[in-house]
Amino acid sequence: MVLGWHERWIKVTLPEYALNTKLNGVDMKIASLLPSTTEIICALGLEKELVAITHECDYPPSVESIPKVTWNTIDHTGKSSAEIDRHIREHVHEGSSIYGLDQEKLTLLEPDLILTQELCKVCAVSYDQVTETVRLIGAKSKTVSLEPRTLQEILNSIEDLGKLTGTEAQAKKLLNELNQRIEQVETEVVNRPNRPRVLCLEWLDPPMVGGHWVPDMIRLAGAEDILGRPGDLSYNVSWPEISQAAPEVIIVMPCGFHLEETVNEFQRTSLPPEWYDIPAVRVGSVFAVDGSSYFNRPGPRIIDGIEILFKILHGSKSQFTGRESGFQKL
Repeated sequence: MVLGWHERWIKVTLPEYALNTKLNGVDMKIASLLPSTTEIICALGLEKELVAITHECDYPPSVESIPKVTWNTIDHTGKSSAEIDRHIREHVHEGSSIYGLDQEKLTLLEPDLILTQELCKVCAVSYDQVTETVRLIGAKSKTVSLEPRTLQEILNSIEDLGKLTGTEAQAKKLLNELNQRIEQVETEVVNRPNRPRVLCLEWLDPPMVGGHWVPDMIRLAGAEDILGRPGDLSYNVSWPEISQAAPEVIIVMPCGFHLEETVNEFQRTSLPPEWYDIPAVRVGSVFAVDGSSYFNRPGPRIIDGIEILFKILHGSKSQFTGRESGFQKL
């Protein structure tokens, strides 16, 4: 679950840290401490340069053999949304990180570039842990903190990583493809004047409204995000507030949950009486999506998420076939 992002979304200036994919004739070694940057690096054709990733990096599947240098310090196996939320808040309140970082392994791997993010201890390993590890490795390693908050900033981060790694051409090609898909959705939306009122739940118990780039995704898919704040933090909301907002469609996308996990969590969550008065619930327009793959991570597959939303909102009228596996009606 995302508790917040730092004001800056990229920490260093590119000219100062610009690297080539070859350093003195040797392949650059990259450590990606975010699932999203792992996906971007692979999309730029640099998977073979990855020497370290997180335990949560699961896409593309071929990264499975790359050394993992992080782990969960809290065992969430079999825990409910409420229990996970309570454990995380207790750890954060106590100043503890919910992730461990294998400093010894990362030091031995000697990466030239480390990709991370700051301040949000719920999203990834803490920045303090990373900087301490960099100190141990020495001046050779460069650390870049990426923290996009909007869809445009996600696209900007792809461009910047292309410049940073000397893969500008690959980044430009990827961005052209992603922008063409966005334009295709926008073209389809023009022909559908009805814009349903949508609520995106990034957590179920307690309920949390999805923020950051999610409202951008909803808008592009041809709907109105009634409680989301574009580019702003995700935030807790009460069930009476949700009922009063009267969403016509509800999208359930718990942070870090894949589709099957989301469906299971929804089925085990005790919902309040207000739930059954919500228009979306009365007409059966409540959907679970694969949040971890297509909504929570600021990488290329966010565009898949927009197409999934369009399919949900416009059903059989949508031309985006093959997106059915990314969502399920609840």
